[in-house]
Amino acid sequence: MTALDTAPFDGVTAPAPTLVHLSGDIDIFTTAQLRQRLLNALDHSTDTLVLDLSQVTFCGAGGLGVMIGLQSRARARGITLTLTGLPPHLAGLLRITGLDRRFPIGA
Repeated sequence: MTALDTAPFDGVTAPAPTLVHLSGDIDIFTTAQLRQRLLNALDHSTDTLVLDLSQVTFCGAGGLGVMIGLQSRARARGITLTLTGLPPHLAGLLRITGLDRRFPIGA
């Protein structure tokens, strides 16, 4: 993911969002490692952290919990957490849990 194509009038460009690609199953066996990976990414983010979920094949309650916790920590640091590339099964899960209204969703 690259920075915005247009620069502010003062000539300063916006920092590029941090992009994390996730793949496979997000379940009880993977959430601890995922949490640590995402917290590390958050530590190196500037103003936007984007999770690309296009290759996620399954997401359980633990995975949703990780994303909710990450969003809370991101907000506390002034960082926006955005989800992108939602496969239909994950988009449906976010919709039925109401989390689609909590997370910014990109294309």
